[in-house]
Amino acid sequence: MEKQTILIVDDEKEIRDLIEIYLSNEGYETIKATNGVEALEIVEKTHVDLIILDIMMPKKDGIQACMELRKTKNMPVIMLSAKTQDMDKILGLTSGADDYLTKPFNPLELIARVKSQLRRYYTLNSEKPRNENILTLDDITININTREVKKGTDLIKLTKTEFDMLEYMTRNTGIVLSVEKIYENVWKEEFLESENTVMVHIRKLREKIEDDPRNPRYIKTVWGVGYKVEK
Repeated sequence: MEKQTILIVDDEKEIRDLIEIYLSNEGYETIKATNGVEALEIVEKTHVDLIILDIMMPKKDGIQACMELRKTKNMPVIMLSAKTQDMDKILGLTSGADDYLTKPFNPLELIARVKSQLRRYYTLNSEKPRNENILTLDDITININTREVKKGTDLIKLTKTEFDMLEYMTRNTGIVLSVEKIYENVWKEEFLESENTVMVHIRKLREKIEDDPRNPRYIKTVWGVGYKVEK
C-alpha cells in the first residue's frame, strides 16, 4: 500500500522535526513547510493526504492559508495553536480546519487524530460516486453538468445562485462556513456587509429542498458562526 503523505507546516523547526519523527515512526511520508505561502505552493505541486497547520506564522498565517486552501482542496487539516480561547478554536474550525489541537500537545494524541481524520476522509470518499460531476446529499442528487437537482425522482427548480450555493456547501459537507466565505465563493466578489443576502438565499434554498424549512435537515445554522451542510 502506498504511503500517505502528511504536510507539516510550522515556523518552529523543533516542532516540525518532532512531528516528523512520530509520523515517520508510524509509516507516513512527510513534507515540511515554514509558513502558509510555502504550504500552498507545495499543495499545488504535490499530492498531500493531510495537513498539520500552525496558526501563528509569518508571511501567511494558518487561518489565511486554510481559507485559501479550501477554495480548491478538501484533504483533512489539523490546526495547531498556542491559543486556547474558545473563539480561537472556532475561528480555526470556521476557516475550514477539521480538527484543532493546542500547544503544548502530546505527540501521541496528534498521531491518533491524524489516523482518525485520514480514516474518516477516505471512508467518506469511498462512499462518494466516482463521477465528480454528480454530488449527493442523502436523497438529493446534484448534477453539475446539467445543473439539475433532484430529490428522489422529483426535479427541484433552483435559480443560478441557489444552485451555486448548494453546490459549494455540498462540496464542503460537514465544514462550518461563515456567511462571508459563502458570499465570496458564490457571488465571486468581496464581502461587504452582505449577510442579509446570504440569509435570504439560504431561506429560499431551504424552502425548496427541506421537508420542514423551520427544522432543516440538510442546511444547519451554527449560531454566531455560519452554516454547514449535513448528510
